[in-house]
Amino acid sequence: MEQSFFALIARSIERYPDKTVLEEVDRGTALTYRDLDRISARFARLATELGLRRGDRVAAQVAKSPEALALYLACLRAGLVFLPMNPAYRAGEVEYMLRDAEPALFVCDPGRVGELSMIAAGAGVPHLLTLDGRGEGSLTERARDLPADFPPVAVSAEDYAAMLYTSGTTGRPKGAPLSHGNLASNARVLVESWGFTAEDVLLHALPVYHAHGLFVACHCVLLSGAGMLWLAKFDRARVIELLPRATVMMGVPTFYVRLLEDPAFGPETCRNIRLFVSGSAPLGAEAWRAFEARTGHEILERYGMSEILMHTSNPLVGDRRPGSVGRPFPGSEVRIVDDADRVLGPGEIGHVQVRGPNVFRGYWRRPEKNAEEFTEDGWFRTGDMGELGADGYLTLVGRAKDLIITGGLNVYPKEVEDVIDALPTVRESAVIGLPHPDFGEAVTAVVVPEPGSEPDETAIIAAVRKVLAGFKVPKRVLFVPELPRNSMGKIQKRDLRERFAELYRRHEKA
Repeated sequence: MEQSFFALIARSIERYPDKTVLEEVDRGTALTYRDLDRISARFARLATELGLRRGDRVAAQVAKSPEALALYLACLRAGLVFLPMNPAYRAGEVEYMLRDAEPALFVCDPGRVGELSMIAAGAGVPHLLTLDGRGEGSLTERARDLPADFPPVAVSAEDYAAMLYTSGTTGRPKGAPLSHGNLASNARVLVESWGFTAEDVLLHALPVYHAHGLFVACHCVLLSGAGMLWLAKFDRARVIELLPRATVMMGVPTFYVRLLEDPAFGPETCRNIRLFVSGSAPLGAEAWRAFEARTGHEILERYGMSEILMHTSNPLVGDRRPGSVGRPFPGSEVRIVDDADRVLGPGEIGHVQVRGPNVFRGYWRRPEKNAEEFTEDGWFRTGDMGELGADGYLTLVGRAKDLIITGGLNVYPKEVEDVIDALPTVRESAVIGLPHPDFGEAVTAVVVPEPGSEPDETAIIAAVRKVLAGFKVPKRVLFVPELPRNSMGKIQKRDLRERFAELYRRHEKA
């Protein structure tokens, strides 16, 4: 039991049983640490009565609710492996994951049970229960009268506690199992590094099927004995209303950009906030500076991914740099290497590799993939490109797959995006490489204009040419009303490459 991650959470339950851990503002309800413990104990007991045993997977495609969080805690205490799914996944995506993970229990929304029960049965899932966004369904009904105590199952630090499926931008999604040791080591370092205490109140507007909302946000609260204001989703007006009651907010960059669009958002709104954290997607330097100018707060940007949880961070106290994701957390390491895994020096751009107690051991049932993704000396290849400063600060320049090779020369999109985003007529941009008959790939900028402005393609190209070498200058600038993003705010450059794939071919034919 002592190596179970739940054992760490249980310390807060024992210390603060009557304290409100979660105020669900949309429903006007609140749960104490004791309440959350009792619900999770009943869920754990139900799972074991269904026959689930240590190491079995529990897949959950449910809306955000306190009960969804309790289901995760139930899996931790019962030695089960929690597998959260994005509620937006369609039937085919769900079927793939169920067949791949082979869960013993699948929990879904009651409104989709007709559609998904057949899929679950076809995938060989023995048990299906339901849970909706109000915490109602067969899961809660069947657990309601069960005893509200459940001794945690003894597990080792190496036992899996959760599994997240990657976004699958380069193929079918892959399961990334995380151990109790992975979760515990990372949660401890986050609480210490970001100064969480029982006095904190976190404004939680993130989804809980993702590492950011479930592991980063909830773990910081649960391990420190803090509380949280719980929103089903990000709503700008509600966030502005609730921020004065909070001390910490975590969000994706889109949250902060949307807040800045509201004139009512300012220093008074943030009067009790001690920390804003951004992650899951790059935060533009211009947005960072605009937020600091409006509120006086420097957003703390950090770096992580499903496979490694959180790995680097700008400091709580010290130099928070726009565009940088800071230094490695204690116990974690970062190195920058070339294509042959040779370590590069400060300021040189290369592949980002990591290792540490937070890093997973490998993808679910993918030995061939794991042989590719880990070096012989145990470093994980993140797929990101970046550079380390002499002082250890990491700056990311993009995904390796987004690297543009034009005329045999490498162009890192972020360098070009930074120049374009600084222009007053540009709200944001994405730089991609498109097939070109002469250069192999052509640097191409896709731009969202600032509202009310009409940026000129020629002027943008000329502005970039003043700052960057000629081979980095976009050959074309395309204008769109918005950039495609996934549910966590990451720009989907693959969608843009597919949408505009024929641009230069059509140009040549013309």
